Amino acid sequence: NSEDVRCKCICPPYKDHSGHIYNKNVSQKDCDCLHVVEPMPVPGPDVEAYCLRCECKYEERSSVTIKVKNAILLA
Repeated sequence: NSEDVRCKCICPPYKDHSGHIYNKNVSQKDCDCLHVVEPMPVPGPDVEAYCLRCECKYEERSSVTIKVKNAILLA
């Protein structure tokens, strides 16, 4: 597959939980904390507050382009 897509969520520390980065292959419409953060590190009542602190971004990249650039740099 020449196109790599993922959703990346960066979640800062929350209460007694350390910060964490989550990556998951999901569609752009599902790129949010509830679809990407697994397992959810906080109990039910804290999920909304935890997710509001997370920053999620949908990313697309071309593996072929990356390989070609690396080959040129190594040549």
